[in-house]
Amino acid sequence: MPSPHVPSSLGVVKPLTAAQPSPAQPTAGASATFAELLKRVKAEGLLDFAPRYYIGRLGLNALLLAAGFTAFFLLGDSWWQLVVAVFMGLCGAQCAFMFHDAGHKAMFRSKRAATAVGYIHANLINGSSYGWWVNHHNRHHSNPNHLDMDPDIGRRTVIFDLKQYASRRGTKRLIVRYQSVLFFVLLVLESAKMNKTAVKEISRGRVKQPLLEGTLIAVRAAIYLGLTFWLLSPLLAVSFIVVQYAAQGFYFGMIFAPNHKGMDVRDGEEETLDWLERQVLTSRNIRPSRIIDFLYGGLNYQIEHHLFPSMAQKNLPRARELTRRYCAERGIPYHEVGFWSSYREVASFLHEVSAPVRSGEVEQHLQRAA
Repeated sequence: MPSPHVPSSLGVVKPLTAAQPSPAQPTAGASATFAELLKRVKAEGLLDFAPRYYIGRLGLNALLLAAGFTAFFLLGDSWWQLVVAVFMGLCGAQCAFMFHDAGHKAMFRSKRAATAVGYIHANLINGSSYGWWVNHHNRHHSNPNHLDMDPDIGRRTVIFDLKQYASRRGTKRLIVRYQSVLFFVLLVLESAKMNKTAVKEISRGRVKQPLLEGTLIAVRAAIYLGLTFWLLSPLLAVSFIVVQYAAQGFYFGMIFAPNHKGMDVRDGEEETLDWLERQVLTSRNIRPSRIIDFLYGGLNYQIEHHLFPSMAQKNLPRARELTRRYCAERGIPYHEVGFWSSYREVASFLHEVSAPVRSGEVEQHLQRAA
């Protein structure tokens, strides 16, 4: 098994030194090409569409939403509705997995059908912008964990490299100081931030279908707010909305947090890694199980998802076996950890990056790194 990654100083993550290979083994990364791995994956049909699987997933999500709405109407004006709010938050995140896979063209051969799934699950169910998200997410996939090219890094308050600290002002600097803890606390705002971004991007005409996206979000807001304030007292209605958004945002954030944070970070005007290394060295898998696979919507197979973004969820476990074997053959570090370990690694990485901020030695560290 290749050696894991650990955080190094100033936010750059490097692999631990692996044991020296025997003469019969290839040196690290020797002759490793994505084409060879892709050939093995294609030979087993793992990139074929799986429409029946996704029809089943869409049906399950519909049942979960129906159960949530049923409980909502049966309970009426009761504070037990806050439990329903948490449940609906989890349902929203499960629906987000569907617009995620639709955006990657992993669902159906029909582009029209996949796009319809994307708009319904992003805009109508979650109040997000499908058009904005697809563009944003594709750029992330092209250059994950690149300080200048990965938009997922650019939009965060926390820092992943000490050189980012200079751009933080006011309360953001306080957040950076204690980011190993506050990063997880602020995840409750993730869903609300996506809704805010959707309104901003649509109103500025930065999506291909602003009228369609805006209409779907407006319909969602009318139904969501209308039903909530019609059935519940004002205080309970506000509480329901806050809890539902917080639960969904926290779930969103906890799903995405361990995927790349604490793995290799690069910067500069050009990408320094080829496609295979770029995706494997910057991604972290969470050890699979039936529960983990369901909770993460397949994103616990982050390495395989980044290597084969259009692969159906159900094929990721087999792709993991092939990828692990290939990486072992070629001496490429492949990092997979358990559920709790993944978050410990993220917290440790964020703590280490912000250590010079807490000690007041930012300039000294930057000078030494120059």
